[in-house]
Amino acid sequence: MYKLSLTGILMMLTLFVFSQNLVKGTITDQFSGEAVAMAHVILDNNLFTAVSGEDGSFEFKNVSNGEHSIVVTHISYKTLQQTFEVSGTGTINLSLEPSAILEEGVIIRATRASGNTPVTYQNFTGEEIKSRNLGKDLPMLLTNTPSLIINSDAGAGVGYTSFRIRGTDMTRINITVNGIPLNDSESQNVFWVNMPDLSSSVDNMQIQRGVGTSSNGAAAFGATVNVLTNKVTEKAYAKTEFSGGSFNTMRANVAVGTGLVNNHWAFDARLSKVSSDGYVDRGWSDLQSYYVSGAYYGEHSLLKFITFSGKEKTYQAWYGVPSYLLDSDQRTYNPSGAIENSEGEITGFYNNQTDNYKQDHYQLHYSYEFNRELNLTAALHYT
Repeated sequence: MYKLSLTGILMMLTLFVFSQNLVKGTITDQFSGEAVAMAHVILDNNLFTAVSGEDGSFEFKNVSNGEHSIVVTHISYKTLQQTFEVSGTGTINLSLEPSAILEEGVIIRATRASGNTPVTYQNFTGEEIKSRNLGKDLPMLLTNTPSLIINSDAGAGVGYTSFRIRGTDMTRINITVNGIPLNDSESQNVFWVNMPDLSSSVDNMQIQRGVGTSSNGAAAFGATVNVLTNKVTEKAYAKTEFSGGSFNTMRANVAVGTGLVNNHWAFDARLSKVSSDGYVDRGWSDLQSYYVSGAYYGEHSLLKFITFSGKEKTYQAWYGVPSYLLDSDQRTYNPSGAIENSEGEITGFYNNQTDNYKQDHYQLHYSYEFNRELNLTAALHYT
């Protein structure tokens, strides 16, 4: 009796093991054939869920034999529902039909490199940016990017920060936000201190090393950094984030959004505050910022207004530390604000040797899609 029961259990376990299959899939655009990233895939009414990658791929493990239902949703495409049969490990290819709204990707389509573009590039998804965003300036989120070196004047990643790509500084790197040049019109430099916590309103970004695809200004010969701010969300949301770290570094923000209202309207807003004492002496920063956007999404058109602003008060710490002090206990020495007597001896420091600045950005975007291969994009901006 016991032998028979044991044999039956082993046979059932064997059938169970062999009935668990790996199902892989790929999601593409029905018309262009391009991969669709960030699509939500639901198997058997939330029994399994997945999100498609940059190449449109997804997979489910331990799927039993038999008939299964699958639902695929994406803000830019119509919801797909269908059933399929599983009798072993296999692959399923799904095609999505574009929805009745035009989304923000069209704004930067002309300046983004793709798989067939002869440009060395790297994409950063919203999930990657979110996982790294703990309050430091946007350049600090690009750590470990090939050929990119980051600098922070105060040493804590907050305040005056910058980067070089292949040895080229930001005056020769074309940096755009939603296709609008961010480089200063006079110096061609970019001051990230004027846009604290911008990363919290970034959907994705791309770095092109070397001569890039962007046509916005002569700075594109060194490299190109293309930033796209928040896309429309399907549902309304409200969230707040707090983070902190060494040297009294703290970040707090609150963000709200309406989602897509009446299948046409969407509004988003964020308010942030970032502060830090800095690593070097008196290298503190006190920063505030906001981001607001409103958009109308038509079947073939998009009209979107965006404004973001930053206000900074930062103690001057851009002189660096002399090399002979790096191996001593004075490696945090900051000469800014030094008060000297008649003999050249330092007797103290000014308490208010600060940089105070506020910068506002206004953008108005309009896009019209004649067909999947031809679209018109226009933008006005004021800084």
